[in-house]
This record gives sequence, C-alpha cells and structure tokens, in this order.
Amino acid sequence: QVQLVESGGGLVQAGGSLRLSCAASGLTFSSYGISWFRQAPGKEREFVAAVTRNGGSTYYEDSVKGRFTISRENAKNAVYLQMNRLKPEDTAVYYCAAISRSGYFYTDPDKYDYWGQGTQVTVSS
Repeated sequence: QVQLVESGGGLVQAGGSLRLSCAASGLTFSSYGISWFRQAPGKEREFVAAVTRNGGSTYYEDSVKGRFTISRENAKNAVYLQMNRLKPEDTAVYYCAAISRSGYFYTDPDKYDYWGQGTQVTVSS
C-alpha cells in the first residue's frame, strides 16, 4: 500500500526557515513526479512546488519562487521542501503528492494519484 508521510512542520517566526520531508513507500518512487501543496483554513488547496521523476527539473508557484526549494533523493524515496524567509501567509497544512503522469507540471490537485496526511506550518509575525 502506498504511503506518503510528511514531517518537519512546526511553528517559526517570520523570516525563519523550515525543511519539510516526504517519505514514500509502496510505490516505484522514481516513476512519479512529486509536488508540494498547501491548504490554509477556509481556502482551497494550492500548488506550491513540483519536481520531476529524476529531480532534473523543478517548478514553483510565483509567491514562493526564490524562497522555497524542492529536491528529491530517489535512493531514499524522499522529497524535501526547504522553506526560507517564511512569511505569515505561508501558514498552512503542507501536503506532498505523487503523480504518475509526465511531460508537464500539473498544478491541479485532482490530477495526483497519492497524498500524504499533511504537516502543519505556522509562521508568526
């Protein structure tokens, strides 16, 4: 059974950093693109960042460009999201998601095959 497990969330002051991890099991990890999404209270789930199957290409939502970095280690079945210069508006539950489709960076959450349970990130002002 496929599992994606996020970790690394927490409470941080504005301007601080956090590193999220996503550990995958039960799937051929290198056959899936991985993305991070987030969902704030009362808002829709939104795309944050994506990385291709081999880690060679990445894509970011505009508001996190230059602050967040997505990476993966296929040998460890893991994906990371390094978040720097955090802002209060980054507060949300962060989810990793796996997609078997290739050839495009999909920002629609409905296109994804598997999801983790999420990890809370809270940025205080």
